[in-house]
Amino acid sequence: MPKQIDTMLINIGQLLTMESSGPRAGKSMQDLHMIEDAVVGIHEQKIVFAGKKGAEAGYEADEIIDCSGRLVTPGLVDPHTHLVFGGSREKEMNLKLQGISYLDILAQGGGILSTVKDTRAASEEELLQKGHFHLQRMLSYGTTTAEVKSGYGLEKETELKQLRVAKKLHENQPVDLVSTFMGAHAIPPEYQHNPDEFLDQMLCLLPEIKEQELASFADIFTETGVFTVSQSRRYLRKAAEAGFGLKIHADEIDPLGGAELAGELKAISADHLVGASDEGIKKLAEAGTIAVLLPGTTFYLGKSTYARARAMIDEGVCVSLATDFNPGSSPTENIQLIMSIAALHLKMTAEEIWHAVTVNAAHAIGKGEEAGQLKAGRSADLVIWQASNYMYIPYHYGVNHVHQVMKNGTIVVNREGAILG
Repeated sequence: MPKQIDTMLINIGQLLTMESSGPRAGKSMQDLHMIEDAVVGIHEQKIVFAGKKGAEAGYEADEIIDCSGRLVTPGLVDPHTHLVFGGSREKEMNLKLQGISYLDILAQGGGILSTVKDTRAASEEELLQKGHFHLQRMLSYGTTTAEVKSGYGLEKETELKQLRVAKKLHENQPVDLVSTFMGAHAIPPEYQHNPDEFLDQMLCLLPEIKEQELASFADIFTETGVFTVSQSRRYLRKAAEAGFGLKIHADEIDPLGGAELAGELKAISADHLVGASDEGIKKLAEAGTIAVLLPGTTFYLGKSTYARARAMIDEGVCVSLATDFNPGSSPTENIQLIMSIAALHLKMTAEEIWHAVTVNAAHAIGKGEEAGQLKAGRSADLVIWQASNYMYIPYHYGVNHVHQVMKNGTIVVNREGAILG
């Protein structure tokens, strides 16, 4: 008697299971587990089997999805976003094109302080609706799990408001969210001459955040003009003592030593890393800290120097990719575009890129045992692509290649419809 299951995907051209016992580092990022002419079985929201045609023997399904030779992969993971914010900053684009510096824009009330003002003014419901809109767009591009940071409050009530919104979004729409407290995102004007007092205020929020289960990680912006390595070390050690995992916005502009600090503290990830030193890259590899690279930010800011992904991979660092979705320096929810930029500017291969947006990205946000792989017992989060092979997605840039997205065994995005005209 055949075993009855809910759903079976057949005629899969290429299946990327991304099976791995941990994050992939260095040369192992080239080793892609790809199966041709594959099948996937799903029952009660979980993967039952994922393998070569024939693995379905002994099963019957209530629903058959004919993939017609298409590529199937795990749902994508975006491990660095600033999803919850008020307002937008499109008016700054013309100012930048006129050569007006960021500091001058800041002096005019723009920049991050503009977003802080709008986020403080927005109601929880307004932020919830806006966040839901952006998450639906992320989902449409194949993202089924994402990280979301606070950091546009810079004071107690708004930081907590952002985290509450993120928690509600996690509970009320398909994309799984992991929250990070980033109250130490910038120095408010009133604390420019006493940043340590500001950091102490943010540290005072940790017990409440932990009690209400509003965040899993704490993050800080370690950069020239923001927080020093010494300040960051003190802050992150306190956060670790309070039970938070550690992340660092490190060396985005200058080789300040943020990567070295991430390695020293064994942070789960160090993010940005455009200015990371050779020693910093070595420390990341030794510590097993995941490098979350954000090439969309470099691209949008019009800069020519990108993070040194090739040096990191050659040194044995585990590399992942993220959108850095935010209103100022990377206003995009499209992780497929980030995959293309990674190929063109970070010189990453297609195989490395797929690891960077699935298994490695999942481990960068503590979801390595739940997301980023297709194997028996895992949640059935997957993407059916309008492509026959994995190399095509980063190659053909600027469009959405999603055919269907499945979350927990249910189709939540369906782009099958033809244009009528």
